[in-house]
Amino acid sequence: MTATIIDGKAVAAEFVGGLEHRVTACTGKGVTPTLAVVLVGDDPASAVYVRNKEKKAAQLGIDARDHRLPAETTTEALLALVGTLNADPNVDGILVQLPLPPAVDEQAVLLAVSPDKDVDGFHPTNLGRLVVGAPSFVPCTPQGCMRLLASAGVDPKGKRALVVGRSTIVGKPVAHLLLSAHATVTIAHSRTQDLAAEVARAEIVIAAVGRPKFIEGAWLAKGAAVIDVGINRLDTGKLCGDVDFESAVERVGAITPVPGGVGPMTIACLMGNVVVAAERRAGLSSAP
Repeated sequence: MTATIIDGKAVAAEFVGGLEHRVTACTGKGVTPTLAVVLVGDDPASAVYVRNKEKKAAQLGIDARDHRLPAETTTEALLALVGTLNADPNVDGILVQLPLPPAVDEQAVLLAVSPDKDVDGFHPTNLGRLVVGAPSFVPCTPQGCMRLLASAGVDPKGKRALVVGRSTIVGKPVAHLLLSAHATVTIAHSRTQDLAAEVARAEIVIAAVGRPKFIEGAWLAKGAAVIDVGINRLDTGKLCGDVDFESAVERVGAITPVPGGVGPMTIACLMGNVVVAAERRAGLSSAP
C-alpha cells in the first residue's frame, strides 16, 4: 500500500479561494478586513511565519498591520499595545506571534487580547465556546487538521482517533473537534504507557508532540489517516514531522507531508478567522 499524500498547499489554496468573494463583500460595505500582527524580538523562525501570514493576507486583500517590537519590550508595554489594538474599531483580528521572549508574561498577553479579535483562537473564552459547541474562533491548526481530513474523504464519525500531544494550541482543541465530529478520541502524551499500542489501535492519528520522527511507521494501523502537525529541523537542516514519513507512507491510507501539509492550512484558517471577524463588523454576520 502507498498512502495518499494530502497536499496541504492545494487544500489551502482552494479554501483561500473561497474567501475572496467574502472579502469583496466586506469591502463593498466599507470594511477592509484588518489583521494586526505583533512580533516581539528577532527570532528567525517567527519572522518567517509572520512574513508568510502577511503575504497571504496581502493576496486576499486583507490589511496586515505590522507591529515589530524589540526583544527588550516589557510585558507592560506589550499589554499597552494590545489594549490600543483592542480599542481600534478598524482592527478585526490581533495576532501575537509566539513564542514571546522569556521575560514577557505570555499568558497575560494572550488573556489581554479581546476574545472578539482573538483570530488565533487561543483565548479561554473561545476555547470554552469550542468545548461546549458554541460558535467561536476555532484555533487555526486544529481547524486545518479537520479540513485536511475532510479533503482526503476521511469522516471521523465512529472512528478511533488518537491525538498525540495535549497542548492547548493543538492537542486539546483538535480532540474536541474530533469529538464533535463523533469520533472516539484518545489523547496520548509523554506519560502514556505503551504509546505504540495506542497508535496501532487508531484509525486517525493527529501527531502534535514536537519530536522528530517520534512515531514509527510500524506502529501505525494499515490504512490509517495521519495528520502530522510537527515541524522539526534536523541537524542536516532538513524539516521533518513527528511521524517517520518514509516508513509510514507505505503503510497508512493517507498522510500529510512536512513541509507542505498542515502549515499552509494553518495560515489559510487564520485568514478565514479574520474574514469572519470582518463580516461581523460589516454586519454580514450575526454570529458571536
